[in-house]
Amino acid sequence: MNKPISKDKTSHPYSESPLFRRGFGGGFWESNPFFRVFFREIDRMSGSTIYLFTTLIGPLISFVILLSIFSDGVPRNLPVGIVDLDNSSLSRKITMWIGASPEAEIIMHFPNQEVAYRQMEEGKLDAIVIIPDGTEKSILKGRSQSIPVFINNANILKGGFLQKGIYKSLATLSGGIKLQMAMKSGLPERQAKARIQPVKLQQHVLFNPFGNYSYFLLSALLPLMIAIFTLLSSVFSVGIEVREGTGPDWLEHSGGSLIVALAGKLLPTTILLLIDAVVMNVVLFIQMGTPLQGSFAFIMLSEVAMIVTYQLLGVLLISVTANLRLSLSLASAYAMMALTFSGLTFPQFSMPIVATAFSYLFPFTYWVKIFISQAMRGESLIHVVGPMAAFVAFILLSVSFLPRLKKLLKEEKYWGKI
Repeated sequence: MNKPISKDKTSHPYSESPLFRRGFGGGFWESNPFFRVFFREIDRMSGSTIYLFTTLIGPLISFVILLSIFSDGVPRNLPVGIVDLDNSSLSRKITMWIGASPEAEIIMHFPNQEVAYRQMEEGKLDAIVIIPDGTEKSILKGRSQSIPVFINNANILKGGFLQKGIYKSLATLSGGIKLQMAMKSGLPERQAKARIQPVKLQQHVLFNPFGNYSYFLLSALLPLMIAIFTLLSSVFSVGIEVREGTGPDWLEHSGGSLIVALAGKLLPTTILLLIDAVVMNVVLFIQMGTPLQGSFAFIMLSEVAMIVTYQLLGVLLISVTANLRLSLSLASAYAMMALTFSGLTFPQFSMPIVATAFSYLFPFTYWVKIFISQAMRGESLIHVVGPMAAFVAFILLSVSFLPRLKKLLKEEKYWGKI
């Protein structure tokens, strides 16, 4: 239950709690405004499960859920149906090669295309491979033969992986057949290979060479969870002071300085959120083996900067709206949109100009740039200066609204709002 609004500016129930009194074990603690606010905030946190959930339990639970979802790294054994109209040794070999690819698993054989299409429409298949009648005869006579493949691309990720796996299997089998036919015609193996593949592609994937979606997505989703809970916890911890009318007591503990009041209030949650960040880094770089090519120190510094930035953006939201419920709703929407516009899942340079400009309104965008720069690419530190400066700009913007927040805390007409 929420405590009743206190209009007495000289005392508050939190000031009399045992934990708060133990924090002031000596004159220094009692006389120092920062520590008065700091221990006051610890008192408030100890009496509320919301604080603990939004700063520690919630992020850790989200880590476990995301890790379980992306534990395999890449999609495997996607369901594929075969329509074998040829019923030859070659068609069986084609089926075997497709089923041997890690992306595909042959789960059904159909007598005709219509039955296979119905299974795909019902969502039971992600791809259908049709081996036409006369395939083996055409190839033995030296004629080319098309193998139709129908892929359900409603899910682009699964569709892309299946297309790649099936094409690689068929291309490898086709190359082997061409090699055998060329050698039977009298060509030496070396010349036959050169004729089949006159130009060789030497492919070097520099970043994320395994195509592992754990590296790609979890390195963004885990810090996004921290950003979301940081923003929500900041909005709640400051907004509850306005709603319950405890702002005067809070300011009194800080000696009238809102800067000291915010520093003492936000530090306990910052410490808990940094624990989340440490756990996240252990998961990413030790458990998952995410590449670390650059400076880990700057990655940690960027995480601290992101946490502080989102905390102060929460202060900004409360200052603007003077409404806890509205601020929490806006914070949720704002934080969740960050991944969409970060440029990770869809590159910024391909976005419409309006979307590109909108992407710069999220601190998370700049953190992604720093992480990719230092973890994946190992670029020089000059590349992180711009994103770090963006964090400073967000912080300065939020600080400019502090006079408005001080007004909300002092004037009774803002108290008690939902």
